[in-house]
Amino acid sequence: MAYDLFVAVCKPLHYMAIMNPQLCLGLVSLAWGCGVANSLIMSPMTLWLPRCGYQKVDHFLCEMPALIRMACVNTAAVEGIAFILAIGIVPSPLVFILISYGYIVRAVLPRKKAFATCSSHLAVVGFFFGTIIFIYMRPKSYRSVAHDKVVSAFYTIFTPVLNPLIYSVRNKEVKGAFRKWLEKYFQ
Repeated sequence: MAYDLFVAVCKPLHYMAIMNPQLCLGLVSLAWGCGVANSLIMSPMTLWLPRCGYQKVDHFLCEMPALIRMACVNTAAVEGIAFILAIGIVPSPLVFILISYGYIVRAVLPRKKAFATCSSHLAVVGFFFGTIIFIYMRPKSYRSVAHDKVVSAFYTIFTPVLNPLIYSVRNKEVKGAFRKWLEKYFQ
């Protein structure tokens, strides 16, 4: 999305030539390929860890850190591999998005309407990547089951729910309805 918006805003006359079906397929394949490769590496490693006795997953979902925490052996190697993979998978799209938006902001700063479109997308990106980085790239000494539960709920439930709301705030009708609602209930 960030690259598509970058091309649309910064190179509008070349959009159709740059954003051709082959490039779109390549970008989608890269994103899906990285996710599948990560899953093919980490899922078996996590599931093959020995568990001592009957244990219940103390989490909302069977997330990798919660499953690793249940192992009854030293998990430093698995956690190290997970961290190395997370360095490649999490920050690289974020850096790509931020670089794209740097160019976009520079191009649209004088036009406030275009900047509003970018800012809502950046809010969603920041919210999503912030919670992901908090969960997967934090040292073990800072881990807390309670915090992990809350933060994972944010990126699995609240971000997808807030996505349409954040994008619709730009809509004048939605803004007007929200203003009326605020005036009605908070006067």
